[in-house]
Amino acid sequence: MVRSGCRLNSLCQRNTLMRRFAFLPVAAVLACTPYLALSISAQAQDAEQSSSQAAALTVSASKPETKSWSVTIPASGRLAAWHEAIVAAEVSGQRITDIRADVGTSVKKGDLLVQFAPETAQADLDQEKASVEQAEADLDQAVANADRARGLTGSGALSSQQITEYLITERKAKAELSSARAALASAQLTLDRTKIYAIDDGVISERSASLGKVVTAGDELFKLIRQNRVEWKAELPVKRLADVKEGTSAVIPTPLGEVRGEVRLIAPTTSTDNGRVTVYVALQPAVGMPQPKTGILISGYFEFDRTDALTVPATAVIMRDGFSYVFVVNEGDPATVARKRVETGRRQDDRIEIVSGIEKADAVVTAGGAFLADGSVVRVTDVSAAAQTEASK
Repeated sequence: MVRSGCRLNSLCQRNTLMRRFAFLPVAAVLACTPYLALSISAQAQDAEQSSSQAAALTVSASKPETKSWSVTIPASGRLAAWHEAIVAAEVSGQRITDIRADVGTSVKKGDLLVQFAPETAQADLDQEKASVEQAEADLDQAVANADRARGLTGSGALSSQQITEYLITERKAKAELSSARAALASAQLTLDRTKIYAIDDGVISERSASLGKVVTAGDELFKLIRQNRVEWKAELPVKRLADVKEGTSAVIPTPLGEVRGEVRLIAPTTSTDNGRVTVYVALQPAVGMPQPKTGILISGYFEFDRTDALTVPATAVIMRDGFSYVFVVNEGDPATVARKRVETGRRQDDRIEIVSGIEKADAVVTAGGAFLADGSVVRVTDVSAAAQTEASK
């Protein structure tokens, strides 16, 4: 409606001028014609310039920079304990009376973790001690009788049957004493097992022990991360195993800094779920950095030799329709941009490697590209001088 109104106004103005010129002399009309043409031309140029300036978008651009980056293979996996020890009860019918550790407690090998009620085990031990003393006394008597019988052999004072009975009684007494001593050792072991000690240095990761609980043999009380060592179980496709070997460096970026490590072991089998192979990476946290927590799914990469990479700021790469693009500035008046599809590679901090799609001398839009289309008119406000110097080398 607005455009139709403008046409009507223009037609009205034209008709009015024609009516006015109709009453002017021909010489006056001819004299005014050049000035009218110049006025109309100036207005058209001003309108065109204003339209061009309004269409231009302000962007920042810079040249790609060549940096020396490590060749990497990305991977993901969970953090897990290097070895997890199970601390369990070894006797049945014992009641927990004291617990000395909890989840997260750092312990040393031999530290007391759990105390069971010792009264029953102590009573059994005392009873077995008495049985041993009784067996020792019986053995002394049997030995004395057997020695006397052996001394009377051939004298006729004792029959052969009586002598044999004394000798057999001696042997039985010796066996009973051995049995009593074994029972005493077992009772002592049961008493010793009323105290549960840490079997290695480490950190308690789980606790199942509860005060007052009566346990049975084999009940799990604690889980212990041995040596407090956490490793990364990274998963890789089989085709990438040709590059990764024992001793290969690995890096895991975290908000607190990079955690580095080395490949300790490569699993001999593949997963039946996803066909990937687990690579065990022993982590080496920096001094002062907290120990990584187990169970977390994280991403990292394996690091190899360093190579040159053509990089641009991460803000320069635009994702559209599942592909990566950048906008390159075409010099001219006015300046325009061309959209180019690129293949990205490594990423480090706030820069991305461009594997293909642009040249080293291209001026890449680094800010404002999200609002551009192929062929858009732009006004470039900044081209990094440092980047230009780097690109000109």
